[in-house]
Amino acid sequence: MKWKDIRIGILGGTLCSIWASFSLGDLAQTVLMAAVGTVVSFVTSRLLGKVGRRSQK
Repeated sequence: MKWKDIRIGILGGTLCSIWASFSLGDLAQTVLMAAVGTVVSFVTSRLLGKVGRRSQK
């Protein structure tokens, strides 16, 4: 066997074992939490920017 074949086999086995440990519900929850975190971060930065501009006047 070539070293490239061994690396591909190891990578494939690792990906399959990781993929099997996740469920669709876990993936959906992760996506939802990432979206909520992004929105909260954006809104917070906008509000802090407005407060900062207001205090400079």
